[in-house]
Amino acid sequence: MLVRDAMSTAVLTIGPTHTLRQAARLMSARRVGAAVVLDEDSSGLGILTERDILNSLALGQNPDTETACTHTTTDVVFAASGWTLEEAASAMAHGGFRHLIVLDDGGPVGIVSVRDIIRCWAPARQQIPA
Repeated sequence: MLVRDAMSTAVLTIGPTHTLRQAARLMSARRVGAAVVLDEDSSGLGILTERDILNSLALGQNPDTETACTHTTTDVVFAASGWTLEEAASAMAHGGFRHLIVLDDGGPVGIVSVRDIIRCWAPARQQIPA
C-alpha cells in the first residue's frame, strides 16, 4: 500500500503569524494533529503539531501571543505519494515524529500520520491466521 492510499488530502494550512490558540482551534475543528505552516517570505513549508503547542504550554508560554513561526519545525522530512507505507513508517521512526507532509510537484497534497498507517495496516493484519 502507498502513502497516497493512506494520506489525508484535507491539509490544514496556516500562516506563520497565527497564534498557537488560533492554530489549536483550527486543528481541533478539523480533528487533525498537525498543520502545514506556509511562509512564502522565508523558509517555505513547515509543520506545527499538537506536540509543539503542548510543549509551549508546558513552558508557561501564552498561546494568545506565541505565534506558529516560533514553534514551527522547518527542517521537515517530506514524503512522496508514491512511497510505500513501510518507507513512511521508517522515516517517522528514524526521525521520531508522527506526521509527514506529502509533496507532489513541489506542493503539499496531503499529510500522512502514524494513525493513518495503523488504520491501513490493522485490517490486513487481522486477516492473518493465528
